Amino acid sequence: MLEQLDHPVTDRRQVGEPDLAVWLAHYGPALRRYFGRRVGDIEVDDLVQEVFLRLHAARRDTPIDNVDRYMFTVARNVLVSRHRSDRARGGPFHQTLEGMNEPVDHLSPERIAIGSEEYARAVRAIVALPPRARAAFQFHRFENMTYQSIAQRMGISKESVKELIHRALVRIAEQMEAEA
Repeated sequence: MLEQLDHPVTDRRQVGEPDLAVWLAHYGPALRRYFGRRVGDIEVDDLVQEVFLRLHAARRDTPIDNVDRYMFTVARNVLVSRHRSDRARGGPFHQTLEGMNEPVDHLSPERIAIGSEEYARAVRAIVALPPRARAAFQFHRFENMTYQSIAQRMGISKESVKELIHRALVRIAEQMEAEA
């Protein structure tokens, strides 16, 4: 079948359809060298595979007259496509995350104590709210109810619910800031 590669493939019925595995064995090393000079070793096999996928797709539609020229034209186009997609995704600015498996923020005993104190302050601030504002706030924040459903449940307008929740947020922030 390698004899077929030496002659341009003009008609599949006359010459027979070349086997993709034979093309890979014949052209694979040259493509690897071509890509190896232009990209990192990690990408070479992916690019060679991309060339053969495109070759396989094109081969179904029309016969390939000059396999050498076509193969390296496809290889160049694959490189151009890879370069464009890398540039669009910010490839030159990409940093690998090797060695960054450690959590960014360690939960130290001090941080846990500070978080517990802040939680207690927030609870005290919510409990200190006027009853209607506290109810509207709890419905919205803890039960995930919409303003409309809170308004129906409390028998008030949607605008009143917005105002109650706004006042509750302001009072909670003020009280937590005063305690800090």
